[in-house]
Parts: sequence; C-alpha cells; structure tokens
Amino acid sequence: EVQLVESGGGLVQPGGSLRLSCAASGFNFDAYAMSWVRQAPGKGLQWVSAINGLGTNSYYDEFMKGRFTISRDNAKNTLYLQINSLESEDTAVYFCAKDRGRNPDRGLEVWGQGTLVTVSF
Repeated sequence: EVQLVESGGGLVQPGGSLRLSCAASGFNFDAYAMSWVRQAPGKGLQWVSAINGLGTNSYYDEFMKGRFTISRDNAKNTLYLQINSLESEDTAVYFCAKDRGRNPDRGLEVWGQGTLVTVSF
C-alpha cells in the first residue's frame, strides 16, 4: 500500500528553522511529483510547494517563496521541506502528498498523517 509518513515537526522559536521529512513507500517514488500542504489551527488547507518526480523543477506559493525550500532524495524515497525564519503564522500541521503523475498538477491522491509545527516562545 502507498504510505507517507511525515516527521520533523515540533516547537521552535520565531526566527528558527526546521527540516521536515516525508518517508514514502509502496510506489515508484521517482515517478511521481510530490507536494507539501499545511493547515493552520482553525483554518483551511493551504498548498505550500511541489516538486516533480526527478527533483529538477519546484514550485511555491507566492507567500512561501524565499523561506521554504522543497527537495527530495529519490534514493531514500524521502521528501523534504526546509523552513527558515519561521513566523507565528507558520504554525500548522504540515502534510506531504503524492501527486497522480510525474509532473505536479495538484492531483493529490494520497496524503500522510501530518506533522505539527508550532512557532512560539
């Protein structure tokens, strides 16, 4: 079965950094684009970033560009999200999700359980 497991979340002070990971299994990882999506407490889903299967192209929401970096290690079947200069508004559950093809088109068919990032003193 396709499975996605996020990790790396936790409590961090404003201005700090975190690197989130998503371990993938059950499918040919390099054949599928991947995305990060987040949900702040009491808010709806917000798409953050996507990367194509080979890791040669990445895409970001207008407000995420600069502080967020998506990457992947296909040899390890792992997706990453580096977040720098964290702000309180970044507090959210962060999900990784599998797209339906090699290139991202937001056809997110499978989602992980999410990892919580809390930005606070």
